[in-house]
Amino acid sequence: MNMQDGKTPVDLDRDAIWAQVRDEAATAVHDEPLLGSLIHAGLLHHHSLEAALAYRFSMKLASGEMSEQILRELADRAYAATPELGDAARADLLAVYDRDPATHRLIQPILFFKGFQALQAYRMAHWLYQRGRHDIAYFVQMRCSECFGVDIHPAASIGTGVMIDHAHSIVIGETASVGNDVSMLHSVTLGGTGKEDGDRHPKIGDGVMIGAGAKVLGNIRVGAHSRIAAGSVVLHEVPGCKTVAGVPARVVGDAGCPEPSQSMNQLLGIDDYF
Repeated sequence: MNMQDGKTPVDLDRDAIWAQVRDEAATAVHDEPLLGSLIHAGLLHHHSLEAALAYRFSMKLASGEMSEQILRELADRAYAATPELGDAARADLLAVYDRDPATHRLIQPILFFKGFQALQAYRMAHWLYQRGRHDIAYFVQMRCSECFGVDIHPAASIGTGVMIDHAHSIVIGETASVGNDVSMLHSVTLGGTGKEDGDRHPKIGDGVMIGAGAKVLGNIRVGAHSRIAAGSVVLHEVPGCKTVAGVPARVVGDAGCPEPSQSMNQLLGIDDYF
């Protein structure tokens, strides 16, 4: 991992990640006692990251129509039955820590960042959808949209190590797929181009960086390690390791580095437009 300057490298071991989260939580309680109740209930009270995430999921998405207890039991069952859910959460957590210069501690995404929380809620909805529990998966999708402003269809496929920064107004359609190690900013849409049924949404390759406000529409492929400039409208296939920009988007150059989703460099040279 390429840590931001001044950040402490994080051990990728499952237990080490949870140990660091607990250490950070204890320090945060000492530094800000007014948050003691929230941090104890959300982190220090639990025996694992999975248990803490299940609690956070239930607290954020509960409503008068669905109790915290029911959602907590659903999430606990999912994490126990499918360890890959916890592994995906760890990869997402480290992706935020690595790529977001505003993230200085692992506890920040868990407690405060709606992009990370919404992604974990989607993963729960996807788990339910894959097991034929479509209606409750749609309920989770609805609550995620209401609570976080992030609307991801539970049938969509999203890899691990994904960062959704700021996350406001994210829309990802039913047949979309997103690869591993992808970064996207707010107001990104992975949508269709009409009311046709079937496979109608974009396929985003590994390591892609999608800038703020970008719209990728239709059953098109965006090649691995490519870069989509902010505000672009992508209507055609994007080759791997390239940068596209504009409305409609066109190739304006190479991606600028081997891992654009890691570097998060969104600047385009002036010559790219001419």
